[in-house]
Amino acid sequence: MPTAHPLYQVDAFAEGVFSGNPAAVVPLDAWLPDATLAAIAAENNLSETAFFVPKGDGFHLRWFTPTFEIDLCGHATLAAAHVLFEELGFAGERLRFESRSGPLFVERAADQNGGLLVLDFPSWPPRPVEISGVMVRAFGATPLEALAGRDLLCVFPDEDTVRNLVPNLAAFHELPYVCNIASAQGRPGGGYDFVSRVFCPEAGIPEDPVTGSAHSLLAPFWAVRLGKPRLEAFQASKRGGRLSCELKGDRVRISGRAALYLRGTIFV
Repeated sequence: MPTAHPLYQVDAFAEGVFSGNPAAVVPLDAWLPDATLAAIAAENNLSETAFFVPKGDGFHLRWFTPTFEIDLCGHATLAAAHVLFEELGFAGERLRFESRSGPLFVERAADQNGGLLVLDFPSWPPRPVEISGVMVRAFGATPLEALAGRDLLCVFPDEDTVRNLVPNLAAFHELPYVCNIASAQGRPGGGYDFVSRVFCPEAGIPEDPVTGSAHSLLAPFWAVRLGKPRLEAFQASKRGGRLSCELKGDRVRISGRAALYLRGTIFV
């Protein structure tokens, strides 16, 4: 007989439903087989499904795209924390998650509107790489520079260039990165220090609406480039999302809100 498990769908880095990035969250008492976790994520067909089980005084957290398990995901971590705080009654002010990227933390922020959560993630400063013809073909424009780590960052001349990119999604499969990021400094007076768009076709995500983990790379890059540790960011996808970032040593703090869209039960 199938077993019932709760499932939540949460819009992360969002001021309300139908914005930000949707993630599914499945709390578990113990791990299901990896093939089952992957099948649930494929069935959900969202950019990420987060699964967690209790571990000590915290939780073990894993994330699956529709095609494979990923080593770090920001918006689904925010969604999981929202579920723990708002749906499952976690009483503390700070959550600890164990993950493939080491310990991650999420805390409630003191703000007048309530609901603001702060992710504490590793900082991934990118290294310069050579601009290739595949990059130009994939993004549909020539970047000023390219840098990489787990993800690829291509820096473009201005915000309008990033917003107006018409990418060749098939070409991204020729690049060896999880996420392919286009970014530029925000336009003067626009309210953002930098903007970005993120393409992940290899992970089954043509364009990710809002990508928290990409800011583990973006925040250290722009903090050095702009000479400021605190940054306001906007991911300029169709849904869009605002993130506040702060570089603190070898960690990045990423703040955002979340909204519950769906509460249900799956049977597997």
